[in-house]
Amino acid sequence: MKGTVIILDHLRGREVAARLVDGRLEDFLFTPADPDVPLPGAIYRAIVERPMKGQGGVMVRLPEGTGFLRQAKGLAAGQAILVQVTGFAEGGKAVPVTQRVLFKSRYAIVTPDAPGLNISRAIREEERRAELKALADDGMEGSLHGLILRTAASTGPDDDIAEDIAAMRAAADAILIDAEGDTPELLLDGPAPHMLAWRDWPEPDHVESEPGGLDRFDALSAIEALASPHVTLPGGASMYIEPTRALVAVDVNTGGDTSPAAGLKANIEAIRALPRQLRCRGLGGQIVLDLAPFPKKDRRPIEQQLRAVFRADGIETVLVGFTGMGLFELQRKRERLPLDRGLLQ
Repeated sequence: MKGTVIILDHLRGREVAARLVDGRLEDFLFTPADPDVPLPGAIYRAIVERPMKGQGGVMVRLPEGTGFLRQAKGLAAGQAILVQVTGFAEGGKAVPVTQRVLFKSRYAIVTPDAPGLNISRAIREEERRAELKALADDGMEGSLHGLILRTAASTGPDDDIAEDIAAMRAAADAILIDAEGDTPELLLDGPAPHMLAWRDWPEPDHVESEPGGLDRFDALSAIEALASPHVTLPGGASMYIEPTRALVAVDVNTGGDTSPAAGLKANIEAIRALPRQLRCRGLGGQIVLDLAPFPKKDRRPIEQQLRAVFRADGIETVLVGFTGMGLFELQRKRERLPLDRGLLQ
C-alpha cells in the first residue's frame, strides 16, 4: 500500500505499534516482556540515596529498584525529589532519570522548571505562529509553568491543541502537589506504544487499529526479519547488525564486487538504512561500524551522509568519528527497548 500506515495491534500478548511507509517498516514500538520495567517518560517520587563518586551523580530509590541521576547537586540523602525516566536501563544497571520533568502530548509540552513560551522553529508561517501564541497565552494564563508547542501544532485543530495544553497543565499541577513524601512512588506511567505512536509519529494516511492489522498489511514478516542480524542492501551488498554486551557491531559487505566504487556504494546504502534498522531493533549505546573497504579520500562524503541520516532520525546520536583502525564510532541514546526473542518467536 502506498502512503503511510500506522498499525496499532498486539503481538504475542504485548501491545505493539508499527509505522509503514509505502509498505516498508519504518518504525516499531512494543511493550517490555516484564510489566514492572519503568517506561521512558514515567514520573516518580524518588528518594535520594548515595552519591556515586567519580560519576557525577547520585543513586535514587524507586518503587521497583534504583535510578541513577546525573549531575545532581545540592541533594541530601533521604530527600524526596521528582524524577522522570529518560531511557531503558542496561542489563544490571540503574534506570537513567532526570530532574527535568516534562509533560508531553502530541501538540504541547509543559515544562514546570522552565517558564516561558516556545513555538517549534519548524513552524515558519507567521500567521500560524501568532494564532498558536494566542492559544498558548489563553491556556497558560496564571501558570508559572513553561510551554512548548510542537511541530504537529502547525496543522492540528485549535480545539485539540487547547485540550492538550489544558491536560498537560493539569497533569503538571497534580504531580507537583504529590512531590512531597517519604516513600518512592510512581506518579505517572510512561506512554505505551499506542500512545507513543499517536504522540510522536507524523500524521499517517491511514490508522489500522483492528486486531490482526499486522497480518493484513504484511508487517509481521518485516518484524520477524528483525530477528536476523543480516540486512540485504541494494546492488548485492549487505550488512550485519549484532548487539553485544559492550556495543553494537555493524559489518558492511560489498558482495561479489570488491572494487573501491562498490565499497563506497555499499557504505552509503548501509548508512541510509542504519537509522531505520536501529530504531526498529531498539538498539543504542556504543555503535561501531566496520565499513566496506573504500579510499581514505572518501571519508568526508561518508561522514556527511552519516550526519544527514541521523539528523533526520530523531533519536539523539553523537558521531564520534573514525578510529585509528578505520572503524567509525557512534554513541546513541538508549531510549528504545531492544527486541527480545520472546516477541519474535
